[in-house]
Amino acid sequence: MPTSVRLDDEFVSDVKVHAEAEMRSVPKQIEYWAKIGKIMTENPDLPYSFVQEALIAPEEVKLGKVKRYERRTPRQSD
Repeated sequence: MPTSVRLDDEFVSDVKVHAEAEMRSVPKQIEYWAKIGKIMTENPDLPYSFVQEALIAPEEVKLGKVKRYERRTPRQSD
């Protein structure tokens, strides 16, 4: 559901720089930052790099960029 929001001109200018660098539109860049902010707020103990990788991983799976893990050693019995 589209919603109009007023944003500070300086903030939008900063968003444009990052959006261009990361090949996103301004709205998509704001959505991306909001998503990361929400995840970081809900999981304050996680480092940013982990959150970033967690967002990338599902896309890698969708595009077939990863292989299924196969154990090379036998499991030890308890």
